[in-house]
Amino acid sequence: MAQPTDPPSNAAHLASPSYRLAALDQDFLLGESMRGVRFLLEFAKADEALKAWGVRSTVVVFGSARVRDGGAGGQGRWYDEARAFGRIVSERGGALNPGPGPRDNVIATGGGPGLMEAANRGAADVGAPSIGFNITLPHEQEPNPWSTPDLTFRFHYFAMRKMHLAMRANALVAFPGGFGTLDELFEILTLRQTDKSPPIPIVLFDEAYWRSVIGFDALIEHGMIAAEDMALLRFAEDAEGLWAQLLACGLRPGERV
Repeated sequence: MAQPTDPPSNAAHLASPSYRLAALDQDFLLGESMRGVRFLLEFAKADEALKAWGVRSTVVVFGSARVRDGGAGGQGRWYDEARAFGRIVSERGGALNPGPGPRDNVIATGGGPGLMEAANRGAADVGAPSIGFNITLPHEQEPNPWSTPDLTFRFHYFAMRKMHLAMRANALVAFPGGFGTLDELFEILTLRQTDKSPPIPIVLFDEAYWRSVIGFDALIEHGMIAAEDMALLRFAEDAEGLWAQLLACGLRPGERV
């Protein structure tokens, strides 16, 4: 008569990557096939947090990460005006709403240093929440300390970060900046030119700077844009002027465009 034998061990089964719960399997989640899921996760995580804080609309502020408080030449003025603008929008736009209703025109930046920091800092000066949409870079960019911790996010995908920047925006204010600022500016300009976004104000700070780095007249001369496309943007020279332009272009405190 055959003798009973011990069953084989299932240790290898338990240790196999295939046996991990899919939601807890980092190798699987970071694999090529899950790219779409990662997009969804980056959308949903920030969306859920913003809704929990009642953020209905934002004023997006972009500008150079290289400008510092007290910087030489005109750069120190850029920082000061960006900070003042963050204060003005936060005090007058609806971000300080103490009741159960939504918060509107909450300052939202790319979350980094420089002029983005200045706008977040201005909001913090008056006790208002503000948002930092940071991005993972090869040379790590840490969030500035002035955005609201619960509203400071880190993205892997530029596309999803840009979607969050655009989808609640009541306005875009672009301070002097480089490639990143130009990227966000032209993203919103293209959405406006093609009527893929509501008619939100787009205001550029320091007209001389912007006309020196972008050949708006040359674009018109070569037929690359229509002359009337320049009506999509305006210029201002100080924080109060920025706020005045936003109001003139239809921004309403406490409302969603």
